[in-house]
Amino acid sequence: MVNIQKCAVIGVGLVGATSAFTLAGSGLFSEIILLDQNRRRAEGEAADINHGISFARPCVVRAGDYEDLHDCGLVVLAAGANQKPGETRIELLGRNHAILKSIVGQICAVNQECILLILSNPVDILTYMARKMATLPAGHVIGSGTVLDTARLKYLLGQHLGVDSRNVHAFIIGEHGDSELAVWSSANVSGVDLDGYCQATGKDYSFDAMNKIYENVRDAAYSIIEGKGATYYAIGMAVRRIAEAIVRDEHSVLPVSSLVTGHYGVSEVCLGLPAVVGRNGVEAVLDLPLSDEERWRLLSSAKKLRGLLDEVGA
Repeated sequence: MVNIQKCAVIGVGLVGATSAFTLAGSGLFSEIILLDQNRRRAEGEAADINHGISFARPCVVRAGDYEDLHDCGLVVLAAGANQKPGETRIELLGRNHAILKSIVGQICAVNQECILLILSNPVDILTYMARKMATLPAGHVIGSGTVLDTARLKYLLGQHLGVDSRNVHAFIIGEHGDSELAVWSSANVSGVDLDGYCQATGKDYSFDAMNKIYENVRDAAYSIIEGKGATYYAIGMAVRRIAEAIVRDEHSVLPVSSLVTGHYGVSEVCLGLPAVVGRNGVEAVLDLPLSDEERWRLLSSAKKLRGLLDEVGA
């Protein structure tokens, strides 16, 4: 029997450590285990977070080993190899496949019930690989997908429209990467479609204006990495949001990455689509109404991902 208030984070680089920090302050967990190849780093991150716990709710954060994961309700995987100079993306995928296989095998050896949340990139590819490796229930292996991309879209749309981003309802779907797409056809502000909202408020709803927002979403990571070297705060907050949906059994709709089986004619890939997320992980994948162009772009995104999987034999 797993303890839904016990979580583990594997890999405590910038993304893993920031995710652990946001989860420790969330009030969702009573215990968080940190695992890393560098045990001393895991111990240091645990100590640093623990020193601030008196400002939040009680939570024990400690470095641990795979045996400590036997009753974790949620395991967050943020480990992975970085690209070496001159290394191709396929070569990097091959190395990450080997790392992933070792990690997933050690998790499943001690825990058959946890929800495994993949953060490492390319997240859709690694989520598919992990889904094939893991001996976990259907829906228990999910990736962060386009949750962060969607948050970026809502933020930038909110800025453009002059409205609270929490009232903007729009999705980025597909690959978490260059082939992702914005679903403009169903985007709205509290039920008012974008076109109608822009007409009522005098905001620009031209193709150029919307396309610029989409491009800024798609290229956001490149811009941030150019400025500060890495992105980690927003993904840490996205992890917290996904964890809330799972721990509280919210049945919230989030565009996580999960195995797609026939939606829009797509099968045998993991990619970001709106899904009902709760205590059992992904409980249902939803079919958003798409325009013909949006459907074509989604199929192209899925084809790109399937091509990469075929190249590495997954």
